[in-house]
Amino acid sequence: MSTVGNSTNIFWQECPVGKFERQKLLHQKGCVVWITGLSGSGKSTLACSVNRELYSRGKLSYILDGDNLRHGLNKDLGFKAEDRTENIRRVGEVAKLFADAGLVCIASLISPYRKDRDACRAMLPDSNFIEVFMNMPLELCESRDAKGLYKLARAGKIKGFTGIDDPYEPPLSCEIEIIQKDGVCATPDDMAGEVVTYLEEKGYLQDQ
Repeated sequence: MSTVGNSTNIFWQECPVGKFERQKLLHQKGCVVWITGLSGSGKSTLACSVNRELYSRGKLSYILDGDNLRHGLNKDLGFKAEDRTENIRRVGEVAKLFADAGLVCIASLISPYRKDRDACRAMLPDSNFIEVFMNMPLELCESRDAKGLYKLARAGKIKGFTGIDDPYEPPLSCEIEIIQKDGVCATPDDMAGEVVTYLEEKGYLQDQ
């Protein structure tokens, strides 16, 4: 007797309306903009700014925010290394679906481990994975500490906190790197402009 187990006896269902048709309908090309960096580096701020700028141009995007996803999709996961890996895997799979739907999916997560981010990149066809590295100094991120997490981590009340007692592995070849210039951070609008300009130049915001 045949039984259904983990990823067995299942088949991919093709549909007549595919990614190409959806992209033509939306006048844009689906992709994933993956924003990574330390807590407090400005990931969510950038994600919202990019989202707003795309909306103002009549382009459809959706934000997958790491904290928000832990309220639902990933609420069963902790912060151990294996849980972080599964967290990123799930987000990668969802982001892939949004991109396949023709949207610009903006994923905003610390995503500290390089191998996990690379695994998400490998899910996307046609190199439609744009990695944006918020390369901000730990000292700056800790000085912001809007959520009070660094203070708790320094006090030993949070274990495995990225940048304090758990590593962050920076990208080796990201598409976009956001850095301070002469010790000054660009405005959210300027940072968003850099990302949107990249999307324009690569043809993601044009009719397909």
